[in-house]
Amino acid sequence: MGRRVVVIGGDAAGGSAASQAKKRQPDLDVVMFERGRATSYSACGIPYWISGAVETESSLVARTPAQHRAAGIDVRMRTEVVGIDLDRRVVRWRGLEDGGEGTEPFDDLVYATGSVPMRPPVPGIDAAGVYGVQVLDDGAALRTELDDGSVRRVVVVGGGYIGLEIAEACRVRGLEVTVVDLSATPVGTFDPDVGATIADAVRAEGIELVLSDGVAAIEVGSDGRACAVVTASGRELPADLVVLGLGVRPNVQLAREAGIPIGTSGGVAVDARMRTGIDGVWAAGDCVESWHRLSGQRVVVALGTHANKQGRVAGINIGGGYATFPGVIGTAITKICDWEAARTGLSSTEAEAAGYSFVTAWVDSTTKAGYFPGASPIRVKMIAERRSGRLLGAQIVGREGAAKRIDALAICIWNEMGVDEILSLDLSYAPPFAPVWDPVLIAARKAFEAVEADVRKL
Repeated sequence: MGRRVVVIGGDAAGGSAASQAKKRQPDLDVVMFERGRATSYSACGIPYWISGAVETESSLVARTPAQHRAAGIDVRMRTEVVGIDLDRRVVRWRGLEDGGEGTEPFDDLVYATGSVPMRPPVPGIDAAGVYGVQVLDDGAALRTELDDGSVRRVVVVGGGYIGLEIAEACRVRGLEVTVVDLSATPVGTFDPDVGATIADAVRAEGIELVLSDGVAAIEVGSDGRACAVVTASGRELPADLVVLGLGVRPNVQLAREAGIPIGTSGGVAVDARMRTGIDGVWAAGDCVESWHRLSGQRVVVALGTHANKQGRVAGINIGGGYATFPGVIGTAITKICDWEAARTGLSSTEAEAAGYSFVTAWVDSTTKAGYFPGASPIRVKMIAERRSGRLLGAQIVGREGAAKRIDALAICIWNEMGVDEILSLDLSYAPPFAPVWDPVLIAARKAFEAVEADVRKL
């Protein structure tokens, strides 16, 4: 038997690690365990499959188990790893359908277990009709119930990215939708002024927002199903179905039990090469913590973009190459009904917590030349370090054609550019795509003016 690599988890990080390792060293014996029904799929696409924008479940699958097997990877579907013995260098597994059990030896282990939905400890949280949406099987179960036709009222607990995307999906299906969130504005990673614009956009689509109010309990009917959500303030929100959109936490139970180090953020602690500090044990994806390039903190960011990159890095290193994961800056984007929202870098709250002194500036403009048909509103906000003018963060909200501008600003932050440099960037211009002064450039100019004004006060 050749060198054996065992991968726990067959989605973005695990699939990428397995593929890269096998590609670089074809003689590796790679075994990948996946407890679900699919490998290498887009969890971010689940809300759009539920809404009907994506027609088939198979469209979300980038690489099937059969394709992985054709590449020489031994894929064990519907098989859950239930224990890791680092001394014996084996994992214990259990078949979820046939109940079979066994062990698998490894020389290298990739821990890529992903994340699990947050479930607050409130009465009724485990009742029938309460769904988390994290893996493809979750989405399939939710869609099956919605397709049944008996659901009319949906309450979404949590107004973050996934919560609002699920709310939109249900609204597109013609359902009555209410979103409950403890924060004063939805998507708490945005500053409140941008969040208020997002809230207005959500309400305009007929979605009710119950903000600054947490969930105290989920009422359960005589049939054992959830029938209402009770908030901390005492409001009772009738529901035929409840969806949890409170975010996720890293799935680290197996790692903790095995003695694999857990970091301060709650994710598996890894270095830049995705090593855990235990010889031959690697980790990648939603279950690990990453270095934030601006705050310097260890953070858990559950995004498929990072999971794929981290899995690739682990696979390259296992396969004899050399690669590192250089950290994150918090770039994210979402579509909320007819509006788009995106952010990168630090929010004002995050910048303050990281110890920065900063100024802010924002601009309201249009996505195209104002006179061009289809020109839509866009707001760009920038956060710049005092005196130096270094761009620390940016947020964008607007209609179609607005949010992908965040990528240009992510590049600027990554390369530690100041707003004075950004305002002179040679960005493309034509009336169908942007005003002659792109909103990004106007916001940078205003941010630079704020930096200059602050310096003059000193």
